[in-house]
Amino acid sequence: MIANNKIEKNSAIVLLSGGLDSTTALAIAQSKGYACYALSFRYGQRHHAELAAAKKVANSFNVVEHKIFDIDLSVFKGSALTDNTIEVPKSTTSGIPVTYVPARNTVFLSIALAWAEVLQVQDIFIGVNAVDYSGYPDCRPEYIKAYQSMANLATKAGVEGQTLDIHTPLISLSKAEIIKLGNNLGVDYSLTVSCYSADQQGRACGECDSCRFRSKGFVEAGIADPTQYI
Repeated sequence: MIANNKIEKNSAIVLLSGGLDSTTALAIAQSKGYACYALSFRYGQRHHAELAAAKKVANSFNVVEHKIFDIDLSVFKGSALTDNTIEVPKSTTSGIPVTYVPARNTVFLSIALAWAEVLQVQDIFIGVNAVDYSGYPDCRPEYIKAYQSMANLATKAGVEGQTLDIHTPLISLSKAEIIKLGNNLGVDYSLTVSCYSADQQGRACGECDSCRFRSKGFVEAGIADPTQYI
């Protein structure tokens, strides 16, 4: 937010997929007093249920602005989330799974970085998690640290001493801890969609990695799971 050509320090951009983690990250940002700008992506993913969820979440939090950015990563294929010829796994996999979208968080953070420069804000929130996650390399603390260093070298704001901070409040939490935290902040998880194979109504398959982590988290948190399953 621009005010008298000075940096407005209580505004932040929050990457919002419409899933459980990004919604909790938004709740945390607001609880810290940030006026939030939500950024979602239509990137060629298998379904748009999560974008519908992101719109509902953004409205429920009354964000300052919600942008949906179009970028078609499906032209590269290579991921079960952007290539319909690759099946989403229904059983536990080892290593980096086929649901990993190459460089996705790097692309998303770069767009957020550009918007941050335009808005003149110094804070970006992203709901990456390195505990209950599916082996994605761009969810690790060392990746976020490296990206933040790059961002402060690559921007006009950074060169002029206006340091950008990338906040990852969920990175070391279990899914159960994330759910408990969000519940305490009043998050309505029935609005969110986490499933890799959700149908047009946003109902979850209950079998993919994302569904398993989510379901297990609610059980361990001792909180009723509001997820609608197919």
